[in-house]
Amino acid sequence: MEEEDALELLQRYRRDRRILLDFILSGSLIKKVIMPPGAITLDDVDLDQVSVDYVLGCAKKGGMLELSEAIRDFHDHTDLPQMNNGGSADEFFLVTNPQSSGSPPRRAPPPITVLTPPPVPVTAPPPAFAPSPIVSAASRSESFNSTQERELTVDDIEDFEDDDDIEEINSHQVSRRRLNDASDLVVKLPSFTTGITDDDLRETAYEVLLACAGAAGGLIVPSKEKRKDKKSRLMKKLGRSKNDNVVNQSQRAPGLVGLLETMRVQMEISEAMDIRTRQGLLNALTGKVGKRMDTLLIPLELLCCISRTEFSDKKSYIRWQKRQLNMLEEGLINHPVVGFGESGRRVNELSILLAKIEESESLPSSTGELQRTECLRSLREIAIPLAERPARGDLTGEVCHWADGYHLNVRLYEKILLSVFDVLDEGKLTEEVEEILELLKSTWRVLGITETMHYTCYAWVLFRQYVITSEQGMLQHAIDQLKKIPLKEQRGPQERLHLKSLLSKVEAEGGSQSFSFLRSFLLPIQKWADKQLGDYHLHFAECPVMMENVVSVAMLARRLLLEEPEMAMQSVSVTDRDQIELYIFSSIKNSFARILQVVDKSEIHEHPLALLAEETKKLLKRDSSIFMPILSKRHPQATIVSASLLHKLYGNKLKPFSDGAEHLTEDVASVFPAADSLEQYIISLITSTCEEETAAVYCRKLMPYQIESISGTLVLRWINSQLGRILSWVERAIQQERWDPISPQQRHASSIVEVYRIVEETVDQFFALQVPMRSTELNALFRGIDNAFQVYANHVTDKLGSKEDLVPPEPVLTRYRKEAGIKAFVKKEILDPRMSEERRSSEINILTTAALCVQLNTLHYAISQLNKLEDSILERWTRKKPHENFLKKLVEEKSKSFTKNDTFDGSRKDINAAIDRICEFTGTKIIFWDLREPFIDNLYKPSVSKSRLESLIEPLDVELSKLCDVIVEPLRDRVVTGLLQASLDGLLRVLLNGGPFRVFFPSDAKQLEEDLEILKEFFISGGDGLPRGVVENQVARARHVVKLHGYETRELIDDLRSGSSQDMLGTRGKLGADSETLLRILCHRSDSEASHFLKKQYKIPKSSS
Repeated sequence: MEEEDALELLQRYRRDRRILLDFILSGSLIKKVIMPPGAITLDDVDLDQVSVDYVLGCAKKGGMLELSEAIRDFHDHTDLPQMNNGGSADEFFLVTNPQSSGSPPRRAPPPITVLTPPPVPVTAPPPAFAPSPIVSAASRSESFNSTQERELTVDDIEDFEDDDDIEEINSHQVSRRRLNDASDLVVKLPSFTTGITDDDLRETAYEVLLACAGAAGGLIVPSKEKRKDKKSRLMKKLGRSKNDNVVNQSQRAPGLVGLLETMRVQMEISEAMDIRTRQGLLNALTGKVGKRMDTLLIPLELLCCISRTEFSDKKSYIRWQKRQLNMLEEGLINHPVVGFGESGRRVNELSILLAKIEESESLPSSTGELQRTECLRSLREIAIPLAERPARGDLTGEVCHWADGYHLNVRLYEKILLSVFDVLDEGKLTEEVEEILELLKSTWRVLGITETMHYTCYAWVLFRQYVITSEQGMLQHAIDQLKKIPLKEQRGPQERLHLKSLLSKVEAEGGSQSFSFLRSFLLPIQKWADKQLGDYHLHFAECPVMMENVVSVAMLARRLLLEEPEMAMQSVSVTDRDQIELYIFSSIKNSFARILQVVDKSEIHEHPLALLAEETKKLLKRDSSIFMPILSKRHPQATIVSASLLHKLYGNKLKPFSDGAEHLTEDVASVFPAADSLEQYIISLITSTCEEETAAVYCRKLMPYQIESISGTLVLRWINSQLGRILSWVERAIQQERWDPISPQQRHASSIVEVYRIVEETVDQFFALQVPMRSTELNALFRGIDNAFQVYANHVTDKLGSKEDLVPPEPVLTRYRKEAGIKAFVKKEILDPRMSEERRSSEINILTTAALCVQLNTLHYAISQLNKLEDSILERWTRKKPHENFLKKLVEEKSKSFTKNDTFDGSRKDINAAIDRICEFTGTKIIFWDLREPFIDNLYKPSVSKSRLESLIEPLDVELSKLCDVIVEPLRDRVVTGLLQASLDGLLRVLLNGGPFRVFFPSDAKQLEEDLEILKEFFISGGDGLPRGVVENQVARARHVVKLHGYETRELIDDLRSGSSQDMLGTRGKLGADSETLLRILCHRSDSEASHFLKKQYKIPKSSS
């Protein structure tokens, strides 16, 4: 805030000073004011450079005021310290900054021997500030006597002449920055037929600048000698580092004179040339009262006013004269806007005169000088009328210059603009850039420059400097200037007409092409930017930040060029988004081509397509993270465009390979995973860029690699072959199985372990396949394993036989006969005809209780390990497929997911059914086979009281102990429940189908109830056996039958009749029993009434004798 206030105060002081000076000079205080050379009115004079003290002194004396002397007096006192007139001699203001000088030396100076200085020649001009004799002598003494190397001092260059030697030093400044080649960035302007070089343009541009600045007193040279000051500046230039400032504001002359001096250094113009040009322009105005310096025909006037004697050698003069003649030829002959109109007569005359002037240098001095003078006079008569006409919208009528063809003017203006760059650091602007740009406005009238042309040329210069130096600051300045270029509707009508007239023809391979002004300068910028952005992966790999600015340049230039008629017709259908897509297409294709070359030359032992997929994925990652954020600002779907293109490019290389894949080879296992990983990453990029619905649209546009489909087919072939191998192993293991436990701790058979081993090997091989797989392949694996365990369970139960082979056939239903009960003791046994089959009997005997328990243990091991196998497969599949395939979602409306409930359903169901069947078979075998004689044949024979169930508890306990010794704990209750069910079935068989030799009385019901309680408590075993609730539920059906045995015969008959009256056999009566149960109880009732009823009602025969 304080700096802004100080600046505002300084500007106010300067403004008030100019107002006061203008008042004094315009009033009657001064008798007469004599204008400086090149100035007509006070408006042409820079009042900031006029000495106030000198003006006031003239006003006090009442004499004339020569402004040139006032300006000179101002500059003469600039280098002196400023005093405050306070009367104290101890107070003064330093011109230099004491802080930049550093601390004073801490050591004493070395002793110096006083020597007599050498005599000074009389012919030499005395210096403004005589050097100290002591210092001078000491310096010379050191240089003569010392053999050590030392740095260059001011005294060492005392004898430097202000001629072309200094010019050579200035022109050979070596940049400390590594510069780039900008040969491909050339403005679209025609070449010069005279062979004008860049140095010629630069020197002529400086002459134009001096002429334009001369009207404001810029050509006033201070009277003091500037040799010492020149030496100090030279030393600073030779010893200045890259990081130093160009010229400190306090160390150069203020105002226009100091600025011109700075620009002279910036444009690398020698001081000798500067003095010659200034003197020549001043001489040209002699006798031309009221003539502005910037209306002179500068090359002609300099040719007339500068003689050969002002050059150090003839060669320099000839080179200088040739440049002036070439400028006249280019401006007046080669590129005039208005034709000569006299059939080329004047063209020939001008050409002859220019040739004669050049020829005069080869003639004898007297003859040559005479010819040169006459030719210059004739040249003036022809050239001045051609040059003195209003130029391109200038209404003052005072413009006089030689270049009607605008391209020469803009090339000169370009050279002046180059003075804004630091001569020692091309990547920086000089501190005086704003002052320089303001001064350059004075050249606009001479060179025909408008605001639009200035911004365009300045942007061109800045952009080209960026290309040369790669300095980002230059690029940002160029962008700022491009933004300042007004659009077509923002320009005035006069400027639009002027720009429309600026056309130039450039020879190209296809013939000459016509370029407007904006196209000449902006088209090279756009093409360069397009070329860089067309391979942004290469050009901006190390500095992606620069890419955003280059994109801005390309878009700004494109917007301006689209307004040009030629470009508007060509690019009417190409939008900014289309242009961004072109950049992406070009750069991606170039990068992909480079990747292909790298892969082809790679020595890694991996399939090229796999390497290509990996490198393509790396390219896409770098592209999406570094470059796409920049391009997405102008094209929101830039990432999608990039990813889709890479997907297509790699797909073209992959297709021949995938079409030829028929088996799971090493190449397939290498290429398919890499290709699938690339495709999944591309799809994830697309889905992360936009919403799911939009992403689905873009994904459908992709041509899927179909890796999962192709590899899935190959995997299914492999799975089918492996599953056939598993089934053969299952059958082999079952055939060799003897149903012996592996160990007391592992009470299952070895066959199931072998089956699991082969299954797990298959699963390991399945997940070792690195090719992409779908859920279809996993489903096939599950189905195959599930089928293998179903086959195993079915093979186990197939050898059991049927339950009917164990249970004896039911006897024929007969009614009570008294003799039958007596004969029961006579007849020993009723033989079962099926038992004569010894082979079947031996098969049943092989399946011992222990063997059946091992089978049960084996099946339990199978189903328990099945859960672990299932968990392992699902976990490994989850790791293999951590996320759902988005592309598969688009193809399949609903993807299958596997849970524990449906993967091994078939095998679980079959194994559990097999366990239930073996439990039932085991209980039936123990009761109806192993304990047939004491249980089925002899229980309750001949009566209940003589053969109680209690006698069976001991053999039943033995069999139960055999079961519990072998069976695993989880199956204990299931197999014991099977034994309980078989025991109750045997008891019911005795009570309802005991045959003609078993009779019961109602009084037996109490004993039967007691026996039933004994059986129940046996299986409950005081809480160590089956749960009481389970046993109660099982015993309930037998308890009801026992209860029916306690009813009187009449009650049973009446209940049976009530059910039979409805003629519906099997219905339940009042006693809660079906008719068949009641009928069988009556058949075993030792009662004549029951026998009579059965005979009469059901025609049941008596038991056989």
